[in-house]
Amino acid sequence: QVQLVESGGGLVQAGGSLKLSCAASGRTSSMLVMGWFRQAPGMDREFVLGIDWSSGITSYVDFVKGRFTISRDNAKNTVYLQMNSLKPEDTAVYYCAAGLFRVGRAQNDYDYWGQGTQVTVSS
Repeated sequence: QVQLVESGGGLVQAGGSLKLSCAASGRTSSMLVMGWFRQAPGMDREFVLGIDWSSGITSYVDFVKGRFTISRDNAKNTVYLQMNSLKPEDTAVYYCAAGLFRVGRAQNDYDYWGQGTQVTVSS
């Protein structure tokens, strides 16, 4: 099994920056991909960024292009989400996820999930 622990959420002003961390433990050698999703109140959970654990190849959606960056530290089994130029509409609970069997952007492509960390961007 894979366990995921997220940290780094908090309150930030619009235009500011925040860095989220997700530390994985357990069956980490089997991970194919790690990614970040977010869910705002009353909204569906949506894919934000993902990274292939071995190659480091990343994927992203247009609404974060140029603002968010995903990176990894294989030695620490940790993935990071650097968020810059934050907007109030970025306010959401951010979830870290790990996939063991396939690489994709859908929720069902991921097998393990963290508890989530709240990101609030004030205007």
